[in-house]
Amino acid sequence: MKKVSSLSELGLANDVHHALFRPIQEAAPPSPTKRHTKISVVGAGNVGMAIAQTILTQHLADELALVDAKPDMLRGEMLDLQHAAAFLPHTKILASPDYSVTAGSDICIITAGARQLPGETRLSLLQRNLALFKQIVPPVAKYSPGTLLLVVSNPVDVLTYIAWKLSGFPPNRVIGSGTNLDSSRFKFLLAEHLEVNAQDVQAYMVGEHGDSSVALWSSISVGGVPILSQLTKDKAAMEQGVLERIRKAVVESAYEVIRLKGYTSWAIGYSVANLARSLLRDQHRIHPVSLLAKGFYGIPEDHEVFLSLPAQLGRSGVLSVANIQLSEEEAARLRRSADTLWELQRQLEI
Repeated sequence: MKKVSSLSELGLANDVHHALFRPIQEAAPPSPTKRHTKISVVGAGNVGMAIAQTILTQHLADELALVDAKPDMLRGEMLDLQHAAAFLPHTKILASPDYSVTAGSDICIITAGARQLPGETRLSLLQRNLALFKQIVPPVAKYSPGTLLLVVSNPVDVLTYIAWKLSGFPPNRVIGSGTNLDSSRFKFLLAEHLEVNAQDVQAYMVGEHGDSSVALWSSISVGGVPILSQLTKDKAAMEQGVLERIRKAVVESAYEVIRLKGYTSWAIGYSVANLARSLLRDQHRIHPVSLLAKGFYGIPEDHEVFLSLPAQLGRSGVLSVANIQLSEEEAARLRRSADTLWELQRQLEI
């Protein structure tokens, strides 16, 4: 009996991938593969160090570089990690306020950002972050011209747009952490409600990271079973009400953590390490991340906004965007977010 080596030999069309995913415009190929892997983290605060610690324990890099404007604190963090060398896989750990330490990075993760002051407008906060990113992104791009930029700083969608503009990189190589963590929280709460394992839940939060994020209710499934389509109309209406409360709980969960401990760190650390693994190891996994969204789901081509969409990630960054069927309401909310961000971005001098 002849051994079948691919599904195409069984009659599955070769172009089925293009029906499921849309390619990224103006995408650049991956940088040349090398055995030595280097990750840089810019910003050694609570989030930056949680990311660094998770990267180390999961052995995602042979070399880890830390950058921060506070040299004494930075050196202290570096030494603290180096002293754990006996308990960790071998990784060279460097730290400096000088961006030359990031040279040759495969991924540069930016966590630095200005915090909102009491009474400060969103535009004023963005202008302060724009000034900060003008000090960060150009030197990072200079020392690692082939790197992938992964922005974690908030407001992540606009700052990812700013990083893209300042770097001059093709859009597939500039990514925001977006709603990857929001989606993880969403799956956890859904799993609790449905009494199943969170790994068996397929659910995404998309759009703008934060209060206006969009829960894709229509695509939620457990073990491959679409949830809403299995319910009667009365039950579906009831469940959608429950899901909206869960969506709000997802949005408010970060605020609760901040209220209780002052900041969030561990969950975003694992989320970003999860993204770094998919990128570095060319896993082609699908993550909801902030990417250049123009042209997708009815977002106008002239709106150069970054929003979270389920995307396939690999060594060259964003490979493609999943063609998920959105309801009219979901698509409309996504486009409203794009319009709001575009109007805000047009006020920035960049």
